[in-house]
Amino acid sequence: MLLFLITAVASLFSGAGALLRLRPILPGMARAGVPESWLVFPIGVLKLAGGVGLLAGLWLPGIGTAAAFGLVLYFTCAVYTHLRAADYSAQFVLACGFLALCAATLAVGVAHGGGAILGG
Repeated sequence: MLLFLITAVASLFSGAGALLRLRPILPGMARAGVPESWLVFPIGVLKLAGGVGLLAGLWLPGIGTAAAFGLVLYFTCAVYTHLRAADYSAQFVLACGFLALCAATLAVGVAHGGGAILGG
């Protein structure tokens, strides 16, 4: 449960930062070749949806695991994008950390049969 909460809060915080177009995000995005126009959609929306899905998954069977899977896909693409651009900045390291966190969350969700962590 704690891992799902940590991952959800991190995803929600990161998604909100993208929606707000926080200045520290912009240089890494430019180095990776990602258009600033993508900050709201798909980047911010997908991260927020993943965080909400992880929270919902604490009570609703399978939702958290599906959200973790979606976030693993998202951050796999983010890491790949940084690698293609040869951008090994702090944002690349952060994307790798998010990928590891989401993968661990997915593994826990699968270990619980994809069901709810609470109430199921």
